[in-house]
Amino acid sequence: QVQLVESGGGLVQAGGSLRLSCAASSRTFSPSTMGWFRQAPGKEREFVSAINWSGGMTYYADSVKGRCTISRDNAKNTVYLQMNSLKPEDTAVYYCAARGGRPVRRINEFDYWGQGTQVTVSS
Repeated sequence: QVQLVESGGGLVQAGGSLRLSCAASSRTFSPSTMGWFRQAPGKEREFVSAINWSGGMTYYADSVKGRCTISRDNAKNTVYLQMNSLKPEDTAVYYCAARGGRPVRRINEFDYWGQGTQVTVSS
């Protein structure tokens, strides 16, 4: 079992930045892949970014490519999502997710989920 706790969300003006963090805790499992997803009101949850264990493989949705950077600190069991040049359409609840295999974009292939952190971007 893996517990994921997100932090770092908040209210920011368009063009601003936020850094999301996700701390993972488990006695028996170290997630190979960590990812971020988001869900806006009335919309389905969508892939944002994912990273493998070493950090050498990263993936981004086209909508955030060039504006977001995913990274991880395995010593701290924490994954980060640095978001820059935020837009109102980035407003959503951001979820951290983990799985044991290689990075993927499909929601149903992630085994563990956090509770989410709200990101609101005002225009």
